[in-house]
Amino acid sequence: MSDVIALVFDFDDTLAPDSTSGFLESIGVDTHDFWTRRVDPLLKQDWDPVPAYLHEMIQLSRARGRDAITQAQLMNWGATLPLHAGVDTLFERLRQQVRKAQPQVQLEFYLISSGIGDVVRHTRIAHEFTDIWASEFVYDDTGGITFPRRIVSFTDKTRYLFHIQKGIVGPAYQGKPFEVNRKVAEDRLRVPFDQMVFVGDGYTDIPCFSLIRSAGGFAFGVWDPKHRDKRSRAWGFIEDGRVSNLNQARYDDDAELYQWLEEALTSLASRVALKSRVYRG
Repeated sequence: MSDVIALVFDFDDTLAPDSTSGFLESIGVDTHDFWTRRVDPLLKQDWDPVPAYLHEMIQLSRARGRDAITQAQLMNWGATLPLHAGVDTLFERLRQQVRKAQPQVQLEFYLISSGIGDVVRHTRIAHEFTDIWASEFVYDDTGGITFPRRIVSFTDKTRYLFHIQKGIVGPAYQGKPFEVNRKVAEDRLRVPFDQMVFVGDGYTDIPCFSLIRSAGGFAFGVWDPKHRDKRSRAWGFIEDGRVSNLNQARYDDDAELYQWLEEALTSLASRVALKSRVYRG
């Protein structure tokens, strides 16, 4: 019986504005042109959206010659990119609330993103996560991007929910991609799906929304208040029953999303504590 609950986040437009567009803007790229003239034509050729944008970043990098996109640039952008309101202090506030409600229950945070790993792993909140999974590049001898090493998209994201569920997390499991297929008895699962909360904003999050909700956990859809055009897309998640709730991506104390997350986590913690007492007699 596990006394661990997990809050799992998407990153782009969930915890921060779109980090890939932000990076491209930071190196002088016209992002409207990048998405509409470079990526969208690939989607019409039946490309998956995530390898499509990674491919076009590589093509763009090669065309830039000496100004190629490098690992150092991606890391530096991650260290300076903006976050949504309240994100910097979100994690400790939620830990305190769970600790106050049920001291024996441990809250962990995870990040599963279709964005670029060398960006998200260098944000100022990266240390808050027990593990981070994102799309990755291979780099050449000069540090330039050359090929996708990992692609995280749609149902790929659910794979990492199974990592969390089975406790296949952290440095000990790096380089062991088949461990996630290992069978684990239900009473030995580290974080069952009904002890998880998932927060995301986009189409790549739908499989995670569905998996967590169907198992009895909580799924929250968010939309960036600076991009109201994305609100109607997010509303579709409510209409389809994909998410438990829909809120602006704000995390300060008085934000409705923060209050719902606090309520969901303390409720899960109480449920877990009760199950633990019954299990242990």
